[in-house]
Amino acid sequence: MAQMMRKFVVSNMCVVVGLTRRSSARSLATGKTMPVKKPDLPPEGEITKSVFMSQSTDIYTNLAMEDWMYRNMDFSNHHVMMVWRNEPCVVIGRHQNPWLEANVPFLGEKDISLARRNSGGGTVYHDRGNLNITFFTHRDRYDRKYNLEIIKRALYRSFGIKSLINERQDIIVRDKYKVSGTAAKLGRLSAYHHCTLLVNANKADLSKALAKREHGIQTTATPSTPSPVANLADLDNRVTVESLQTAIGYEYLRTPALHIDDAGERHISKQRGFQFVNPTEDWYPGIAELRDELTTWDWCFGRTPEFTVSRSFPVPAELLPSKLYSATQELIITMTVEKGLINDVTLNIPPGLIESGFHGEASVITHLKGKRFTSEALAALEDAMLTRHLTGDIRKLDEKEQFVAKCFDQVVNTV
Repeated sequence: MAQMMRKFVVSNMCVVVGLTRRSSARSLATGKTMPVKKPDLPPEGEITKSVFMSQSTDIYTNLAMEDWMYRNMDFSNHHVMMVWRNEPCVVIGRHQNPWLEANVPFLGEKDISLARRNSGGGTVYHDRGNLNITFFTHRDRYDRKYNLEIIKRALYRSFGIKSLINERQDIIVRDKYKVSGTAAKLGRLSAYHHCTLLVNANKADLSKALAKREHGIQTTATPSTPSPVANLADLDNRVTVESLQTAIGYEYLRTPALHIDDAGERHISKQRGFQFVNPTEDWYPGIAELRDELTTWDWCFGRTPEFTVSRSFPVPAELLPSKLYSATQELIITMTVEKGLINDVTLNIPPGLIESGFHGEASVITHLKGKRFTSEALAALEDAMLTRHLTGDIRKLDEKEQFVAKCFDQVVNTV
């Protein structure tokens, strides 16, 4: 086994860290698995612990760091807790629908990143007021409840904050307010469990970024479960991201590797301590490729399970040819989206709109198929309808076409 040695200075203490890499159980870039004999795991007393502190605040880099460690490190006798924080972003679970879970137009307006992680679970909002924690162990030593108990004990030991772990394994304060959600990824040899703690997050942006927009969507994607939330700083103003990561880090180091107990300062001295890590290609060869994949539209949006969206829009009376038609005339738009691309479109055009001269259904459907479920689709729609005006002196949409375009815009940009 190769050893990569790094030297870190933490406070007044110098720590040398050995990052033990697994024998090639997985190809770094492709994730291709090869037969690996299950090792005999060491007893608890031979397992040491580290607290890694990521120096990056980029969501894609930190997710790539998780994936790199999961693929490459051997956690048989070395357990790791990584703490990290991000610039504003929304992170969805591996099997979720971003158009359903996040307010995608708002994210674009506020320059908030959207990322899809490799683990399951629900959608979360991150900013610099969150502390994110990832616990890495061997697959056979994975214990989510153990990890959450460490956080719970740290909150009480350092800040006197009482909390409980509910049946969904969220951390709850004051009986109902969620301060932490949780998700995990389990492989054949390695596993990680990660969670986010709300310390002093921007709750206004959190609420807007995660605003539910379920207009007519049918999907098998994993839904999130909304909960009332609270910031830990609102319970005790001594809680900051820095003080909390220190508190949880020391609680982790003073706790034996496989069971909950307070082993004290002496146990801390036997661990590998706190270490700053720099998730760059120089430190972790191959991490740049992992990050690049996580930033792609095909990963963030294209991995969405197939869904159908259907919306109906009342036709304004002024667009109808006579008073014989009431305002209850509705245009119904139905789209099936697969891998983030529009796969099928159905336009149910009411008689009044047809009689008034709108006949664009065929061109609309032809030009939308295969387009991304974004404003790209709206541009294709407008181009399709404009082709009918190429022989005239004026190349613009008439009122009926503008109405249809606006309806499509609302389907795409308010889902």
